[in-house]
Amino acid sequence: MAPADAVAEAVGSSVNRLLTVGCTVADSIEAMEIASGFDNVWATAGVHPHDAKDGTDGLRQLFDAEVAPVAVGECGLDYHYSHSEHDVQAEVFATQIRMAHELDLALVIHSRSAWDDTFAILDSEGVPERTVFHCFTGGPGEARKALDRGCYLSFSGIVTFPSAPELREAAVFCPSDRLLVETDSPYLAPVPHRGKSNKPAWVSVVGEAVAEVRNEPVEEVAELTWVNGERLYRL
Repeated sequence: MAPADAVAEAVGSSVNRLLTVGCTVADSIEAMEIASGFDNVWATAGVHPHDAKDGTDGLRQLFDAEVAPVAVGECGLDYHYSHSEHDVQAEVFATQIRMAHELDLALVIHSRSAWDDTFAILDSEGVPERTVFHCFTGGPGEARKALDRGCYLSFSGIVTFPSAPELREAAVFCPSDRLLVETDSPYLAPVPHRGKSNKPAWVSVVGEAVAEVRNEPVEEVAELTWVNGERLYRL
């Protein structure tokens, strides 16, 4: 789907602000170009752990653009696939944490099968004031560790999967002022759209699922996640 079509469809589903995420330097440049064409789209710039082996050359300069990214990332650790060596992932992750500190920007974290090392690196480098665990996949224990460090938790379509009861417990546990929802498009389409390519318009489905498990009105979850996103990314 073309970016303009995705944005229009999202707005038609009352999803009025979108974040397009950079996972390599080239990908981040593309995200910035897309965001520049819309008043309600912002970009992040970062190097995903899968691509850590390619380094961060050129990443820092992107933040000097006239319309700069609003966050560093997504970055972090992924030991599920290990497309980059773990020590390389750690170095690239730490570099981007330092970048977020230097630029006073939000940090977007990807952590999969690497909780202990993720928290250890954050503790070593210092957690940026505005940090979010994107597509959070942990249970209440991991949620507590992230929240104790002042982080936000962003829940994706996984919260609708029958196989994710601990994630739903974490969504209930998460304080209202630290809660976010997302799609991680084109991945992780929520039930009842499993098997399809995900899209930004379906963030409302995720929000409805989070509201249901928290036993809160959908409108309340929509409002608080709007406010939290505004605070996190300084939109």
